[in-house]
Amino acid sequence: MQENLKSLKSELSGELLFDDLIKAIYATDASVYRMLPLAVAFPKNEGDIKKLVLFAKKHKTSLIPRTAGTSLAGQCVGQGIVVDVSRYFTKIISLDKQAKTVTVQPGVVRDQLNNYLKPYGLFFGPNTSTSNRCMIGGMVGNNSSGTTSIQYGVTRDKVLKSKTILSDGNQVDFGALSKEDFIEKTKLKTLEGKIYHALYESLKQEAVQNDIKKEFPKPEIHRRNTGYAIDELLKCEIFSEEETSFNMCQLISGSEGTLAITTEITLQLDDLPPEYSIMVAAHFKTVEKCLQAVVPVMQHNLYTCEMMDKTILDCTKRNKTQQENRRFLVGDPEAILMCEVKSNDLSEAEKQAETLVKTLDASGLSYANPVLVGDEIDKAINLRSAGLGLLGNIIGDEKSAACIEDTAVRLSDLVNYISEFTNLMKDYDQKAIYYAHAGAGELHLRPVLNLKKKEGVALFRKITTDVAHLVKKYGGSFSGEHGDGIVRAEFIPLMIGVRNYELLKHIKNTFDPDNIFNPGKIVDALPMDKSLRYVPERKEPEIETLLDFSKSQGILREAEKCNGSGDCRKLPEFGGTMCPSYRATRNEKDTTRARANALREYLTNSDKANKFNHSELQEVFDLCLSCKACASECPSSVDVASLKAEFQYQYQKANGFSFKSKFFANATRYNKIASRAPKFYNWLSQNPITSNLIKSSLVIHNDRSLPKVTRSFKFKYAGYRKNKNANPTKKVYLYVDEFINYLESDIATDCIILLESLNYKVIPVSHLESGRSFISKGFLEEAKALSKENVSFFKEVISEDTPLIGIEPSAILTFKDEYLKLADDNVSAEKIAQHTFLIEEFIQQEIELGNITSDKFSLEAKEIKFHGHCHQKALSNQLSSFSVLNLPKNYKVTIIPSGCCGMAGSFGYEKEHYEVSMQIGEQTLFPAVRKAKENVIISANGTSCRHQIKDGTGRIAKHPITILKEALIQ
Repeated sequence: MQENLKSLKSELSGELLFDDLIKAIYATDASVYRMLPLAVAFPKNEGDIKKLVLFAKKHKTSLIPRTAGTSLAGQCVGQGIVVDVSRYFTKIISLDKQAKTVTVQPGVVRDQLNNYLKPYGLFFGPNTSTSNRCMIGGMVGNNSSGTTSIQYGVTRDKVLKSKTILSDGNQVDFGALSKEDFIEKTKLKTLEGKIYHALYESLKQEAVQNDIKKEFPKPEIHRRNTGYAIDELLKCEIFSEEETSFNMCQLISGSEGTLAITTEITLQLDDLPPEYSIMVAAHFKTVEKCLQAVVPVMQHNLYTCEMMDKTILDCTKRNKTQQENRRFLVGDPEAILMCEVKSNDLSEAEKQAETLVKTLDASGLSYANPVLVGDEIDKAINLRSAGLGLLGNIIGDEKSAACIEDTAVRLSDLVNYISEFTNLMKDYDQKAIYYAHAGAGELHLRPVLNLKKKEGVALFRKITTDVAHLVKKYGGSFSGEHGDGIVRAEFIPLMIGVRNYELLKHIKNTFDPDNIFNPGKIVDALPMDKSLRYVPERKEPEIETLLDFSKSQGILREAEKCNGSGDCRKLPEFGGTMCPSYRATRNEKDTTRARANALREYLTNSDKANKFNHSELQEVFDLCLSCKACASECPSSVDVASLKAEFQYQYQKANGFSFKSKFFANATRYNKIASRAPKFYNWLSQNPITSNLIKSSLVIHNDRSLPKVTRSFKFKYAGYRKNKNANPTKKVYLYVDEFINYLESDIATDCIILLESLNYKVIPVSHLESGRSFISKGFLEEAKALSKENVSFFKEVISEDTPLIGIEPSAILTFKDEYLKLADDNVSAEKIAQHTFLIEEFIQQEIELGNITSDKFSLEAKEIKFHGHCHQKALSNQLSSFSVLNLPKNYKVTIIPSGCCGMAGSFGYEKEHYEVSMQIGEQTLFPAVRKAKENVIISANGTSCRHQIKDGTGRIAKHPITILKEALIQ
């Protein structure tokens, strides 16, 4: 087979990979399953897909179609060739504004499509919680719906046409057919003809139709993904008195890639939602009362009707960032129903909300009905999302398992169904959690199980089986929007009846007689309790680390926190920072998810004494910039920056430290020497001849400029006349880190002048190194020694009254992050961390306390564009810099909506990383800076960021503190 794969690889225009790393990365999706594929293909065109189909047919293997790989039921894992269309099939082909239709390739991201459509007043209605990275092909495969389905329907309702490759390698176009055209199709002597003929012969029989109507989920349930949608086909004029045309797209939607591979999709669009939104957040004292309210509120024209329970709400109570979002809560509700009305007329929207509140009041079910508008709605939605993220971030081996979270019933059955479900969960000592799409009769419900234990796996099957029977009792859909996949396909015979299931098998066999398309899903199901990520009762690997991962119960469990949701695949236009390298390369290998999963794979399955000693791990971590965005933006808070640091340390222990790594790790030593004769060094580093020699010897890219050095802070500060404030507001310790100390010491003196002018006593500390460059290169023993020195020095002097403040985010925030994993004296390290602040954070707090006002600053008008450091975004916030820069009354400040600048310390210098570094800068930051007029001040608080802006745009960026110091009234 390896030789056959090599031959296929040479024939494809795209790529075919079958190395161990790529197979490990694609062995999982967002489900609980793991299956090592034979290979991963990235087809470039339809010709490639046809070749893949014929290869699978000839060599008796299979194809597993995949877009973003966020499927919860295991649709995207298999032992054949994973066909990833997210790399090349990403074109929006055409838009018909009059007909309100768009034709796209399957790899187009849902929100990206809607950004494209917005100027035309159109959008694609169905959505998912993963809408900023999920793709149209996956939405069709799963028949996705999301929060908007009660107003805009599900994906199946929107698919008009599809261009599809069948199992014989031939392309066919599916779309609406008249009765006459349908009959002509059945006469074709091709696979396409056989498919139409088989469907006609099977579904025309009255007994078959009656059986489908009897056994399939009740027609009032619009979220139905159980099996193939043959019940939908019965509604056309071929099989009923209806005038609806037959459309094979109805069957393809929700078929999970088991029937064919689609290369183009034409969608029906809707007008953009009305401009004005009002949300009524109804509060209830019991879940039962909340569910009883669903039927009456759904008599109104709601755009969303979403539920969250007390468990979700309680998860946000102690989360500092969610305090503002909780302001709308009244008391301590057991459940909240979020009901949204919309209109293009504000007064009409207000009338709708008023009528809705009257309905709720008349029901006597809710005890409070706060009305939310504007950003209050966004805050409520963010609260729900945050609660779910925090709920999923469970430490240890017990995790919320996606197996019964997709059930949908009629609204009139919802109360009784949930009542029985709750009692069932009590039998298993499970506390039920209720959230999501109440208005659609679908609540996402998950048990918490340990699938590393046989008992947990047994319970996994038992709970799923019992809930399947309960859903069947109510005529519900076991797969509402997430699909059957592996986890629910086993139960399809129960859900739709054995005769109907045999009909599904007949359809599958007609479409795909050699079973090459995504086998084991929908029909001939794989066992739902096999092929799990974790082998039950396995012996847990013992892995010693230098960094302390005890809060996650070890480094392996830190990696295992990744659930595959794929948040790290969102693109720059959707904000945030994670994941900079993926945004540049668009390769799954360069996602946070891939790094966590690869590390989990090798730490679990390696038979080496040093389980980190794998070149595959070196490859997967190579483009990680350690931006730390994953620690805050990943819903499971997987800390890949720490994983990378530990990996580098362990890998280099086994394989040695390169000269380049040693140089960059020890850069402070060389900067210190250079700062003694800055003019001479700067001449060497800036002179083209000598500069190129230096770059060549250190494998630095020729187009990268070398940083200039300055006299050390200590040297400059020696001549500074200190301002002795008689009665200072506060005493602070200023940490002059190694970057500011030797590269930009003027900023440190600016900081002291500013703080003393504002009546603060400043005690500068410039003899200590943070260890940031050692951490970034995996020299953890050296970093640990520095952490010990820093903690020892500061533990007796830093307190609430005498805080530690710093200028360079990557250095000062080391006290709040890595030192907690490095320091032996954890108690002191924690205490110091609590009272350590970025300089902007400190000033912002003092502004809020009234200790600093704008009176001391210039009234001159200036415009500033600010770019924040990645570590600040991840561990602090950019608003502090924004607030500080707004101190002068007439300063107009804008935060550039950029992610990572792309420099990341030594990363952007290195020859092999330079191109990616600049690609990252070009995503948002460089264009925004270039667009700014000459008189606009560019500001950035990171040393690396300022250097990257200079190299990428030619503009000089100032630290916020320098800008404030220059604005002081002398």
